[in-house]
Amino acid sequence: CYTEMAGEKIRDAINIKLGENSVQMHDISDQSVHQMTQYKYLILGIPTWDFGELQEDWESNWDEMDNISLTDSKVALYGLGDQIGYPEWFQDALGYLWVKVIAQGAKTVGLWPNQGYEFESSAALTQDKSMFVGLPLDDENQLDLTDLHINQWCDQILAEFGLLV
Repeated sequence: CYTEMAGEKIRDAINIKLGENSVQMHDISDQSVHQMTQYKYLILGIPTWDFGELQEDWESNWDEMDNISLTDSKVALYGLGDQIGYPEWFQDALGYLWVKVIAQGAKTVGLWPNQGYEFESSAALTQDKSMFVGLPLDDENQLDLTDLHINQWCDQILAEFGLLV
């Protein structure tokens, strides 16, 4: 599945728990990053392209991210990558986005264990390399785990957002 399709699955999983229309989706390709400042809770998705590169829609908005403040936001991140085809750059864009939102003052949630993946390196790992900085999806090689991981991660981030009663 693509980043937008994963986002739709995340939206649907959250709507089941919080009620229909709890999530508003925005596409970085046709909307300003400044809209992010309107929300207390953000879930951002990013694919890693080729050899650890940003996807073009993110790349064209990347510098503009430096002009927003996310100090009042809690942010969860998910990424798409291919651990077998690009094992040296698995989920690198996820790591780049994490650094970017931290620099803008966001509090991040949604760490995911670095278990069950086979890759050489990733810019999306915590300093001790035990966790990813967000949910790493690999639909090329682990499509059968995507829905399970999304549902587990949504429970986790909703709790970390303080939205589950």
